[in-house]
Amino acid sequence: MSTIQTSSYRRARDHFEPQDADPQEQRRLRGLLEQIDYSAFIANREVIGQMLPRLDASMFQKLAVLTATARAKWVSEGLRQSESGAPSTPDQIARLASARVAYEELAEAYEGLRRMVERGYVTLR
Repeated sequence: MSTIQTSSYRRARDHFEPQDADPQEQRRLRGLLEQIDYSAFIANREVIGQMLPRLDASMFQKLAVLTATARAKWVSEGLRQSESGAPSTPDQIARLASARVAYEELAEAYEGLRRMVERGYVTLR
């Protein structure tokens, strides 16, 4: 089973690949799977295209800046907590965790948006 590395986690690829079927059956199955993949592509293009109809490069830039800001806040909070040399309190850890989650979610949103453009689900103006 192969995996895909995204910015924060690995996703397993779990596509069935027949080994012992006859060649004609393998071609039929590959054709069927290709139709399924095409149906998923069309569904993604229609649904995402309706939800994100006016996408342009400036939107990517704004999301990138917001993501970079969230990353800087997360690391800055960690550095700030380390300055005293004392163990972090539960409230400080909660703030740090919240900052990390915000950064990770924004980074995933950016990567998701990029994949949508890359796969042709949306087009840039």
